Amino acid sequence: MSRTKGNHEARRRDVSEAVWRVLVAHGFGGLTMRAVAAELDATTGLLTHYFPAKRDLVAYALDLLERRSASRPRRAADTGLSAVRAALLDVLPLTDEAIDSNRIWVSSWDAALADPELSGDYARKYGQSRDRLRDLVATAQQLGELPDGDPAGIAAGAQSFALGLVVQALFDPPAFPPHRQAELLDDYLATLACPPSSGDDRAAQS
Repeated sequence: MSRTKGNHEARRRDVSEAVWRVLVAHGFGGLTMRAVAAELDATTGLLTHYFPAKRDLVAYALDLLERRSASRPRRAADTGLSAVRAALLDVLPLTDEAIDSNRIWVSSWDAALADPELSGDYARKYGQSRDRLRDLVATAQQLGELPDGDPAGIAAGAQSFALGLVVQALFDPPAFPPHRQAELLDDYLATLACPPSSGDDRAAQS
């Protein structure tokens, strides 16, 4: 009995790895029963034991992507602005693993937008990410490293900046190598830490 269970768990791991390899190579647009079966050197009939329908495969792939992303090592950082920076750096495609993960995330957006349930799930995930970032921003404000303001609004802007940088780096890697991404992030954080004074605003308008 234990051997049967062990074989089943081993098979599930094989399926997970096959799904992941298809995602890395082809994104969500290339995620099909046939492609996963080819990676496994198996029949599509075998996969129906795990995924009765295409939507089940997509849902599983999204869950696998989330678990892989959550298990990635994160940068250690103190509290305050350095923690905000570390959290945003963890989003960016700065390593081969992060590039693969971000390519899959971006390719998954179309599948999620086409399904109201998945779309709502993504909205909740991004909302939770903003909430964590909001708390880091609030701490940086308490430490005097960021000016007063709505921490939720600042977090939303920072998340939007990071996601936009992700897309640009994926489409044009030569223009946005890792060191350039870090520089752009640091420039963005510097503008948050030192916003223009009202006098500067008036001078710019004139």
